[in-house]
Amino acid sequence: MKDQKELMNLPHKTIERLSQYRRALLICVDEGRTHIYSHEIAKIQHITPVQVRRDLMLIGYSGTLRKGYNISELINLIGTIIDSEKVTNVALVGVGNLGRALIKYFNGKRHKLYIAAGIDINPEKIGKDYYGIPCYGPEDMERIIKEKDIRIAILTVPVQNAVESAQRLVDAGIKGIVNYTNKPLNVPSGVYLEEYDMVTTLEKVAFYVKLGEMEKGKD
Repeated sequence: MKDQKELMNLPHKTIERLSQYRRALLICVDEGRTHIYSHEIAKIQHITPVQVRRDLMLIGYSGTLRKGYNISELINLIGTIIDSEKVTNVALVGVGNLGRALIKYFNGKRHKLYIAAGIDINPEKIGKDYYGIPCYGPEDMERIIKEKDIRIAILTVPVQNAVESAQRLVDAGIKGIVNYTNKPLNVPSGVYLEEYDMVTTLEKVAFYVKLGEMEKGKD
């Protein structure tokens, strides 16, 4: 396994793709497969085989010409690189429709990541469980984060509450935030921020659809 310094130097996009590779490989295991070639992974992920081989070389793994990559070995190696040694607890801030959908979808997908608490300002939600996850009020945020050793927060609050919520999370000791609002956030250097903007994603897809239609119109 790579040492800590080498892991810190892995490109962010490589880390993202490693997670995607593992998801695809787990599906292959369910199908009864034991080995896979780089071009097969590339086809699933809509990238080039060269990119797959480059990513796997960066983590020190190579396959064989005859069989390709050992799926179980590769899944385990990716796990040692991107997973923590112990379970990392996550708080979901904003238990609306999107927040509840994320809780329902995510928990149980990865044994080293667990949404341990929901936080919402709506008094009708506070004290209730959503798919087995308790919901607390914002006044309990700091206490719950410390008691449950929560390191990451998912932000799904209304856009007008995003900046204040993020600041409270940082003040409570959160080290990573996934921002699902379309409000850009500024966080201290010791906090990792990942921003997911659905509008931007849809615009990107629409752009490539437009390009495809333009190319088709030339035929």
